[in-house]
Amino acid sequence: MLSNKPSFFNALSPPSDSSLQDLSQGLLAPGAHCSPKYFYNALGSTLFDAITHLPEYYLTRTEAAIFGDHAEAIHGQISAQATWLDLGAGSCEKAARLFERTPPGLYVAVDISLTYLTDTLERLQREHPQVPMMGVGMDFSSALTFPPSLHAQLLARPVFAFYPGSSLGNFDPVQALGFLQRVATVCNAAKPGSGLLIGIDLVKDTAVLERAYADDLGVTAAFNLNVLRHMNTLLGADFDVRDWQHLARFSVKESRIEMHLQARREVTVSWSGHQRVFQKNETIHTENSYKWTVEKFSKLLRSAGFAQTQHWTDQQQQYAVFWAS
Repeated sequence: MLSNKPSFFNALSPPSDSSLQDLSQGLLAPGAHCSPKYFYNALGSTLFDAITHLPEYYLTRTEAAIFGDHAEAIHGQISAQATWLDLGAGSCEKAARLFERTPPGLYVAVDISLTYLTDTLERLQREHPQVPMMGVGMDFSSALTFPPSLHAQLLARPVFAFYPGSSLGNFDPVQALGFLQRVATVCNAAKPGSGLLIGIDLVKDTAVLERAYADDLGVTAAFNLNVLRHMNTLLGADFDVRDWQHLARFSVKESRIEMHLQARREVTVSWSGHQRVFQKNETIHTENSYKWTVEKFSKLLRSAGFAQTQHWTDQQQQYAVFWAS
């Protein structure tokens, strides 16, 4: 009998005192900052899904075109009936588009927003009742550790790890190496034929990059501003989103887009026994999105423990999809 209900595992810990302290200390630092993982409450995940449909945000459609243009070669790397480990699954749409050609033996969707993942995975299960599905709430930015029962199921088949959308760009190069090492460890422990399919945005014209992170409709601005509301919930802060505006700029030196929230006026914010006065035009640094060259990213994959790599790009070489095994 086919199951019409996915299973769910919550590997998320409640916000600990240490993680909330880190968030608080980031706001108190001389250059205020917070981790981009705090974008992804339920509203933030919905807003990001909307961003992927914007005309300025070339990444999603360019990646999809690569999947289409090189479908035979890409699907040739995916082992039959593999465990699909969809990291940062969100709406699960990108993985679902690949189901018809290479059905998973088991689909495991991992996301930091378990509420959003629950709704999307239940819908996907109804569309593909023949595919066993599991949802895992997890912050994999620092660890990739699964509940024991799920861990055993993961490794019983070849693992097809899937990390599209250039989300790795949120990690600095040292963090990116650590994340890729964790994925390589899972793949190397699983059955032969395991590997990682990952999308990476490439270095290109600054104007094109900055437009992708500052769209005309202001959806990216809303996504960025939503982190203030999330911090209000987590810290008991009193940010007013009307006091802030979205900024995005490309740092050639660091090879990264930087997103900031800039104070429109002098504003005082209080939270959990702390208070800070932000001067007019002072910013909170909310996200980096690193851009890579093919050569540097290939080297990073090998440093992480993957022995074989190959890649596919679009005609303009704006974006690349890598297979590493």
